[in-house]
Amino acid sequence: MPVSEALLIRLYLDTKPHHQLITKLQKGLILVSNETELAGEGIGLGVPAIRHKDRTYFSGSSTMRFEQTGSHAAAIKEFTLNLTSERTLRNIQMERKTARKIRRSFDKLYMKHKHLRLLAFENMLRHVGVKRDFVQTKPVGSVIVVYNIDPPYIKIKAEFRLFQNTGVHEIYLLNEQSSKHFRKYYDSSGTVLFDTDIGAWEAVNASWACIYSVENNVGFRLWKHKDAVLHRGREFLNGTLDWIGLDYEADPENMCFEYDIELIRS
Repeated sequence: MPVSEALLIRLYLDTKPHHQLITKLQKGLILVSNETELAGEGIGLGVPAIRHKDRTYFSGSSTMRFEQTGSHAAAIKEFTLNLTSERTLRNIQMERKTARKIRRSFDKLYMKHKHLRLLAFENMLRHVGVKRDFVQTKPVGSVIVVYNIDPPYIKIKAEFRLFQNTGVHEIYLLNEQSSKHFRKYYDSSGTVLFDTDIGAWEAVNASWACIYSVENNVGFRLWKHKDAVLHRGREFLNGTLDWIGLDYEADPENMCFEYDIELIRS
């Protein structure tokens, strides 16, 4: 879907674009500037995930259809939640309940204490043969996401259809692109941050927040939501991590979640 002469939005039926850790995951909307995809290892705009009991579930397969009337376009993509993140040691699965608890403890430490340099720890694990992978599991449900594209706005509606609601702790709507291209964060409170100062997983208290690419003169803005917490995040580790985004974390009581994204052009 063209947005301007230099910018368009792309949505794949399969798991493209294939980058690093998230090659197997279904992606959302990808921003393309002057024929260059700006997603990196970001999962795209408008991608659902859930945390069910002690695991986070992502989508590895989908169906999709596309509708267009004049300049208005809508894409409907159904994400099947059938992948979870596991750790392997030289191709031997090592993720068990205790290991997942340990991993979540490291994640919490990293989010709260960036000075501990756990990205360096992650890099060390990779070099000794411990890596993270996404493995197929029994589906826990699906999510139908409707992307109504009417530039400069994208209206997103996600309907979660889970096989059982018990044990679901959070639902997520992820909105991510590449941290190599998008290096600037700013919000309605006047906060302006670049690169590592953006943080790994910080709550946004402003009424709106924007991630921007100075190089490509494009950004995306999201608003504070009454039914969710908006987080900003960025991680970059050469050859492993390359994402930046604004992600919603919502209570699973509401299985239908709607929000807007505004595309910013200078």
